[in-house]
Amino acid sequence: MVDLMLVKDMNAVADLWAPDGTAEFPFAAGSSPRILRGREEVRAYLARYPELMDMREVAALSVRPTDQADTVVVEWTATGRTVATGRPYRLDYIVVLTARDGLIARFRDYWNPLSAAAAAGKLAGLIDSLERKDA
Repeated sequence: MVDLMLVKDMNAVADLWAPDGTAEFPFAAGSSPRILRGREEVRAYLARYPELMDMREVAALSVRPTDQADTVVVEWTATGRTVATGRPYRLDYIVVLTARDGLIARFRDYWNPLSAAAAAGKLAGLIDSLERKDA
C-alpha cells in the first residue's frame, strides 16, 4: 500500500480494500470523515490525495503482529510537500489493519488532524470549525 501511495496510484490503493471494508479515522476533526464504508467510498476519498499531499518518502515503517492472526499494527512516518503551499511536512501514523481474504476489511488510522491541517496550511480553518462545533 505504501509503495502504491508513493507512486500516487490511488485506484490501486483503493483496490486493496474488500468491497465492504471500512476505513476509520477516530481522531478526525473538522470536515474530515470519521468513517468510510466500502471500497468505493475509500476510492472517492483517496482520489484527490495527490492534489493535496505530495508524499515522497516513508521515513519509518514497522509492522507489529497482534494476538489476532488477521490484524497488525503499523507505525509509519510520511514526509513530503504540501501541494497548495509547497511546504515540507512530516506526519506520523498508527494504523490497526485487519485483513480478510487478502484484502483490507478494517483500517483504523490514528493520525493527528492538527499536524495534517498545519502541513496543508489549513490549521486556522480547522480550529475555527472546532470552535463553531463547541458554540
